[in-house]
Amino acid sequence: MTQASDAPARAVSGGLPLTPGVAMLATAVAVTSLLVGGLLTAVGLTGHVFGPWPSPESLNPGLVGAAMLGTAPGLFAVGRAKRWEEARTLLYPLAVVLVGLFTVTVLNARQLYVAEGGPVLSVLFSLGWIFVLGLLCVWAVIALTLQHLVRAAPFTASAEPEPGSVEPEPGSVEPVPGSAPTPAPAPLPGWSKPPLAVLGSSWLGIGTGLLFRPDFWADFVPWHTGRIDAQALGVWALALGVGVLGALAEDDLTRTRPALLALPGTAAAMTVVLACRAAHVDWSSGPALSLICMVAGLLSAGASGRILLTRLPTPHN
Repeated sequence: MTQASDAPARAVSGGLPLTPGVAMLATAVAVTSLLVGGLLTAVGLTGHVFGPWPSPESLNPGLVGAAMLGTAPGLFAVGRAKRWEEARTLLYPLAVVLVGLFTVTVLNARQLYVAEGGPVLSVLFSLGWIFVLGLLCVWAVIALTLQHLVRAAPFTASAEPEPGSVEPEPGSVEPVPGSAPTPAPAPLPGWSKPPLAVLGSSWLGIGTGLLFRPDFWADFVPWHTGRIDAQALGVWALALGVGVLGALAEDDLTRTRPALLALPGTAAAMTVVLACRAAHVDWSSGPALSLICMVAGLLSAGASGRILLTRLPTPHN
């Protein structure tokens, strides 16, 4: 990417306006993630197992909670977005998580505490997990479907006002939906694209393996994990891969602001959990080294993206 100039950037108008239903969904999931993710992470850090299903190691629900906790800041930022294009790099992965986790939960319903029995708190949490996750999953499918039915306005660059021109009076012209100014496109630096492709493909690949072949790929996880744990972790890994590759396909830093908050947040939360439970991880294995590189990649991608965003010129009409 070229260095940002001191002159203000020309803004553009148009695009697909973000519907209230999608913005409310992101906020609702963010609040839920803070509460549920914070609980799973805190309990996991103590070495105790707590979640909707039994697990052989506290790292499993702890990492699921860390992923939920880390994405919350990005989801809150979605509410400040004006256009679908500014939020879709995070909302598509959100749909993957909600639909994926709900599907995994339903397919493994017999392993849940609510079916097998267990401590009262675990049974109640398991029941609440099904209800809330199912509600958010249905909401996401409906909201995203309606979002794609909204008519988009064409993108146009703003023109400099001519000297002596008179601005139109408020209300004299009917506003076009989605016509508010937005920053001009800021392509990703060329040097960042190969690492992002490798990073996104790595998360996508391991996520697909854990989700669809958990009995085989669970052996590559450097700690003890069960079938449903492997699939839940696979859903999150798949979503991270979709998010990174989606940002690469978008090729516009200004459209990845919420995602650039979620990436380092997720990486930082996962690092805390892994560090606190380090004794239970086989760090001498190849998968552990790969995990370190993949988590570090998320942190680097998010941090470098935020730095590049701060160097962009301020848009104007």
